[in-house]
Amino acid sequence: MLVGKRVLLGLTGGIAAYKGPALVRALTAAGAEVRVVTTQAAERFVTPMSLQAVSGHPVASDLFDPAFEHDIGHIELARWPDIILVAPATASFLARTRHGLCADLLGTVLCATTAPVVIAPAMNTQMWLHRPVQENVRALASWEGYHIVSPDSGELACREVGAGRLPDPPVLLDAIVEALGVRRNTALAGRRVLVTAGPTREPLDPVRFLSNHSSGKMGFAFAAEAASMGAHVTLIAGPVALATPRDVERIDVVCAQEMFDAVMARASTTDIVVKAAAVADWRPAAPTDQKKKKVEGTLTVEFERTQDILATLGAMTDNRPILVGFAAETENIEAYARGKITAKNLDYIVANQVGGPRSTFGADDAEVLLIAREGVATGIGPAAKHQVARTVLELVAAETQS
Repeated sequence: MLVGKRVLLGLTGGIAAYKGPALVRALTAAGAEVRVVTTQAAERFVTPMSLQAVSGHPVASDLFDPAFEHDIGHIELARWPDIILVAPATASFLARTRHGLCADLLGTVLCATTAPVVIAPAMNTQMWLHRPVQENVRALASWEGYHIVSPDSGELACREVGAGRLPDPPVLLDAIVEALGVRRNTALAGRRVLVTAGPTREPLDPVRFLSNHSSGKMGFAFAAEAASMGAHVTLIAGPVALATPRDVERIDVVCAQEMFDAVMARASTTDIVVKAAAVADWRPAAPTDQKKKKVEGTLTVEFERTQDILATLGAMTDNRPILVGFAAETENIEAYARGKITAKNLDYIVANQVGGPRSTFGADDAEVLLIAREGVATGIGPAAKHQVARTVLELVAAETQS
């Protein structure tokens, strides 16, 4: 996506600056060379050492660092990048930039650069809606070469709910690609992709439920990457605290039966199904209407099987979509995955490990095996989940073009 591109990442002093290392990793995974400039306030939320470790370059922050400015470093930094990304951008940064203030290294670099600039504001909702902030945003958006990425909505660090959240890396990468005019991978253009993500919750009573540790990050990564490759994406998500990827239709469900119904209602009009959700195999057979009271001794709960979404999809005879299943295993990963691909009549299966230090549950990275029905296995990763998702989708798209 960004192979060979040089990206200068500017971090300002918003709490979202702590996401800087993950953003650097996403940029490098997309093929970019990344250098980082921080404001002094940003270093209250993220250390230069962590940014240097993931970028492979020293982090610049002090305009008056004698060692750095020996060769007029701020001018060299301004000339170096193909594009500059400022994420997060605070309200103060927006005001300073609009008025061309060179109060720090980042502001000076922006004044001296001819590269396109992508700015991703992130702040409290009321700050974002404040009239002077909005006027600064509109002014910057009108400048040639400047591109504003609107913040996402959701729960913010201040516990307020609303606009102001820093968009996830795929959204920021898309903005860079658009600003650079880089040709996108459109291998899924016009195709309909359905992705399931996250856990399900199976009620025991009105208060308690059984679930699992799935964060939904892998499924959301697949949805985001499929959309960026031109697909019409429907994401069916269990209960997770993740923002909806750009250009993705999201349907929220809670239990396995709701997910089954949502998938099957759309399966016959879908080209590719990526079933990344960790759906419960069992549910309490008789959940109670009232809360179960604590009693002495043991509690016996009878369970019943949930409907198997993948097996039902695999048994379709008309308009069957291409099926990409997941095998989350604690042992014998490849062997169990190959058995599942046969038993459920899948086209591909993504096998990964759960439990232990290499577990993918809740992690930002993954290492997987993509196994095709004919038996070919391709190792992918370890890499960021978005990069893993893109690689899987590129392989599937290349092998299933009609």
